[in-house]
Amino acid sequence: MTTSSNVAVTIDRLNKYYGTYHALRDVSLHVAKGEKVVLCGPSGSGKSTLIRCINRLEAHESGTINVLGTVLDDKTSHIDEIRREVGMVFQNFNLFPHMTILENCVLAPMLVRGASRREAEEQAMYFLHKVRIPEQAMKFPGELSGGQQQRVAIARALCMRPSIMLFDEPTSALDPEMVSEVLDVMVSLALEGMTMICVTHEMGFARQVADRVMFMDCGGIVETGTPKAFFGNPQHQRARDFLSQVRVH
Repeated sequence: MTTSSNVAVTIDRLNKYYGTYHALRDVSLHVAKGEKVVLCGPSGSGKSTLIRCINRLEAHESGTINVLGTVLDDKTSHIDEIRREVGMVFQNFNLFPHMTILENCVLAPMLVRGASRREAEEQAMYFLHKVRIPEQAMKFPGELSGGQQQRVAIARALCMRPSIMLFDEPTSALDPEMVSEVLDVMVSLALEGMTMICVTHEMGFARQVADRVMFMDCGGIVETGTPKAFFGNPQHQRARDFLSQVRVH
């Protein structure tokens, strides 16, 4: 059971529309500090839309989102406050191609947190070491493999010292042989106690790392449980159908 002091994210009856399309339908969830939650389900079920709403990359029409005690609304100060505490890693890296890896990592800490160049560079190198590519610091993104670029994207997000990390299918754009190097970094973060909400089709990762797995379909959360319960005895027929079509290592 979570209390207000250890809740990282609370979402209550969230609804999101794209025109007449009802993308999220009365979604409610609570994520505790330090908890690892995996969102899974078929394409178009609302998973990415849900986590994009958490840091206001998408605006919701109704319902409430509370992140670390701050209500996410139209106030710029609230949006900025939440984005300082919530890091996000996307499918397609989103690195600045004209900047070196080091420059990509120091930009936000200097602009948003007011870090000095020296502080930002020291911190960037620390996190590049953590994702095991410090030797790439002076290269440009185009000189790196997809897996390396995604590890840079994770390091860049960590440079903001976030309290929560969101991952939106971080391995979906990678060649199969590059997937494991990114998942290894994510496993390491999980073991260190980072609060994580991950949208992924990597069910082996979900089974290994998640505290809870939430299965989404048609814009709603239709089943939630521990990895043991979800993978061993899914209750919803749609979840059983989904698991029959994916690989669980």
